[in-house]
Amino acid sequence: MAVYVYRCTEHGLTEVTRAMGTAAAAVPCPACDLQATRVFTAPRLSLGSPARRALIDRTERTRDEPDVVSAPPPRPGGAGAAAVARNPALRRLPRP
Repeated sequence: MAVYVYRCTEHGLTEVTRAMGTAAAAVPCPACDLQATRVFTAPRLSLGSPARRALIDRTERTRDEPDVVSAPPPRPGGAGAAAVARNPALRRLPRP
């Protein structure tokens, strides 16, 4: 459900809860039944959890400021090398 804001010329703002994407361009004012037109506002992102907002901020930041590494990650221990050696199909691959 989404909250939509409408403005009546006589009584000011009123909020209406509707399913997302089903808001009408105008609704009757609950006080006087005049047509209240829809007002476009910013979404209420501040009402969400701080952890989710931090995740969204970090994700947005990586678009323009990606993390830079100074070296490739360390190679896995003997377990990865042993698995390659046991598989005959993988022995023919070039080694770094």
